Amino acid sequence: MELGPADPLPARPARVLVAGTSGSGKTTLSARIAALTGAPHVEIDALFHGPGWTRIPTFVADVEAFSAQPAWVTEWQYSAVRDLLADRADLMVWLDLPRATVMRQVSVRTMRRRLGREVLWNGNVEPPLRTILTDREHIVRWAWDTHHKTALRITALATRRPTLPVVRLRHRRDVDRWVDGPLRRAAGPA
Repeated sequence: MELGPADPLPARPARVLVAGTSGSGKTTLSARIAALTGAPHVEIDALFHGPGWTRIPTFVADVEAFSAQPAWVTEWQYSAVRDLLADRADLMVWLDLPRATVMRQVSVRTMRRRLGREVLWNGNVEPPLRTILTDREHIVRWAWDTHHKTALRITALATRRPTLPVVRLRHRRDVDRWVDGPLRRAAGPA
């Protein structure tokens, strides 16, 4: 069930997934949703990335544990847990932003993080900027190469879970419109 930025939500959301390609703003929006709903925001990258950008061995178990709770907000990524999270969610928010917007956002974020040597999850920092030319999985290249995949995943999910509300936000202004409108109204006093 696809909803737009002005459509009312069918219920107060408790378990919320935010979908979109890398750099689309999933984590930022997840934090905003959590602040309004009171649900904890679990940053899924922090559960996945261990020191040296290695996968944390308990990742799947950690996701199973938090997603069994009655309320949470997280980003919809990582194939090992994508179906589990989608099956437990009661709302999907899809950041379906134009490629140019995403590329601008991911490039600026990556440069800011690298130049500022910002420490991310478990002591990791963005690699040198030159690695965009040598690393096929560099986050900026990844965002470019995978931009179209979220639409395919959402389509498959709509077939598997046709009653799951999916809020599709196509522009940055849609995000604010939805948060300040339908989400705020649905997250009001229970």
